[in-house]
Amino acid sequence: MKIARYLIVIPMLVAVSGVASAEEKKPAEEKAFATGVIDLGVVVSDIEASVKFYTEGIGFTEQTGFSVGGDFGRDAGLADNVPLDIRVLTLGDEAGGTKLKLMQTPGVKNKKSDNTFIHSQLGYSYITIMVTDTTQAVKRLAAIGVKPLAKGPVALPKGFPEGIYLTVVRDPDGNVVELVGPKK
Repeated sequence: MKIARYLIVIPMLVAVSGVASAEEKKPAEEKAFATGVIDLGVVVSDIEASVKFYTEGIGFTEQTGFSVGGDFGRDAGLADNVPLDIRVLTLGDEAGGTKLKLMQTPGVKNKKSDNTFIHSQLGYSYITIMVTDTTQAVKRLAAIGVKPLAKGPVALPKGFPEGIYLTVVRDPDGNVVELVGPKK
């Protein structure tokens, strides 16, 4: 395994689009990025609860995870000499799909983010996952005891594609997850 493949990335919002970006249309020698997909790293308080939420509730698939020593995290500037065991979940095709890297840091007192609303603090606030069937997504979540926030699912407002719904839920640590798609 190449270490570059397993670098932990600061949590980022992933926008999914079926249209090739300008970067993807450039000849190989001009591309600045190896892929148009980013990985999302999330430190969680309960790794098992988070894996259950994202696999059983959302529909990610767990792949082989990996560990990095505390010295590597320190040398890279990612962690303060804390070893990390990372559970890797994928959405879509394993090779080209979005990867969600979940990790728990036992013995470290983590500060919880203020995710009351997406505007409650600066920084990355939520992830958006495009689904093919909002009704089925809500049923999967209900099976593990997760309910949509507010009035969700709600139809997107006028000016957006018709027949598309937004459902907002929270993961076990209170992070906001948007599910966007049609009802079937």
